[in-house]
Amino acid sequence: MSLRRTEAVLARFGFDRYMLLLVLTVVLATVLPARGAAAVILSHVTYWVISLLFFLYGAKLTTATILAGLANWRLQLSVLALTFVLFPILALALKPLSLIWLPTAIGAGILYIGCMPSTVQSSIAFTAVSGGNVAGAVCAASLSNLIGVVLSPLLFALLIPQGSGYGIEPSAIWKIVQQILLPFALGQLCRPLLAGWLARHRTATTIVDRGSILLIVYAAFSAGVVAGIWQVMSAPSLAILLGLCALLLAAVMGAAMLMARVAGLDHADLMAVLYCGSTKSLATGLPMAGILFAGQNISLIILPLMLFHLLQLGVCAVISQRVAARLEPRAAA
Repeated sequence: MSLRRTEAVLARFGFDRYMLLLVLTVVLATVLPARGAAAVILSHVTYWVISLLFFLYGAKLTTATILAGLANWRLQLSVLALTFVLFPILALALKPLSLIWLPTAIGAGILYIGCMPSTVQSSIAFTAVSGGNVAGAVCAASLSNLIGVVLSPLLFALLIPQGSGYGIEPSAIWKIVQQILLPFALGQLCRPLLAGWLARHRTATTIVDRGSILLIVYAAFSAGVVAGIWQVMSAPSLAILLGLCALLLAAVMGAAMLMARVAGLDHADLMAVLYCGSTKSLATGLPMAGILFAGQNISLIILPLMLFHLLQLGVCAVISQRVAARLEPRAAA
């Protein structure tokens, strides 16, 4: 079987090149982790790469699309309610269950999933494949991330028990604003100058986008391997964690479908709510975790988000392909 055909088969189940690269990055960090001076240099490089990533996010986001999407208030409120109300409640309910079998840091990581904003690129892509409201999805995902820069750490600080060892320093909020929100705002201001260049060099911006996430994953898991993460997380523990992530994803997806139907949304809006309301952003979650949990067991805390992200990509890919297949006969008629 050729490489392209193999990739096409894997893509049907959500295993694209990016997912494989994420897995390989974890393997690389396990076999060859950054140590000593290399780890220090890597932390400095990662800081500026994150700032560049959010600068590009700001430069790529069109204000007109956001304003058009805000007009569909039922869609926007549905996504925000799922992302910042239902998700944290479900994660809070699931956390005590995780503590029966898994380390305390994993329980904090599950709660961290619940507080994260929605994905941007993948939720928009899945919405488009499923014949959904792309403009509404762009607005919902972007708005979720803008709000999440401030709301996500505050939610986590509110929900994490006192004395758990995973609290958030007030100064961390300002660090997030400096490293994430300010570069994003600067990108928006520079958009008139950069919009044309970014449109002509989509491949370069994609490499920066995906490459920065891989770099953050490598840095986090390098630190975890040095600290002995795989001595704590055995194969059965990983299987249990994956099961808990699947349970969380299934519950939110079911709630998203029900909420959209109760709100009387049509197919296009329902798809946007499903994908934007049930997914969580690795691109925002990893940089934020590096700031919030500096000096703590960050690799264990982000492990649930990593697994949830891979799982959501696979499940959403399968759903979008099936929805698209059902829509094809209608489009032909």
